[in-house]
Amino acid sequence: MGIVGDSLERAAQAAGTRPIPRSAGAQMRYLVKQHKGSTKQVAALLGVSQRTVERYVKDQIKKPKADLAARMETEVKRRWQPLVRKRARDKAATQTGLVIETRARFGFTAAPGTTDDGRMRRITQHLPPQYAGRLLAAQDAGASEADLQRIAAEGLQDVYFRDGGGRADGLLVEFTDIDYIDVNL
Repeated sequence: MGIVGDSLERAAQAAGTRPIPRSAGAQMRYLVKQHKGSTKQVAALLGVSQRTVERYVKDQIKKPKADLAARMETEVKRRWQPLVRKRARDKAATQTGLVIETRARFGFTAAPGTTDDGRMRRITQHLPPQYAGRLLAAQDAGASEADLQRIAAEGLQDVYFRDGGGRADGLLVEFTDIDYIDVNL
């Protein structure tokens, strides 16, 4: 993914109501269950042998190496509480919107001779459901990172730079150098 897509994914994962399983064996059993009992698929997913997966399932191995532990945690988080995550995303897309916090260089076009050159800004802004819905729908449809950034920039352009459409002075906002984007559903 990219910076916006990853941020949307982290926000959806944070919407969970219960923590993920803690032990390596419990995480591995959860992944096997998600793959309908196929230890072979989980092994391919994690880049380990099928026998290693079986050992974790039976609690014969209790402490994974750091890289395997990180991969297991990432895969469990990606699949954890899908209905809760879907509910949070649907609510953001239709009712509450989402909050974007970013530090990026915002360049925008304005009349020649103005001092509206692009510069680094740190912005925390609530985006209404219309933009949240577009952003989440684009992510679900497999949109590119550039498309996700464009939708987020349009939302910030309208809500932050134009005060909800009150100032329509030909502004065109675009992200150029993004340090980070954090999204809260």
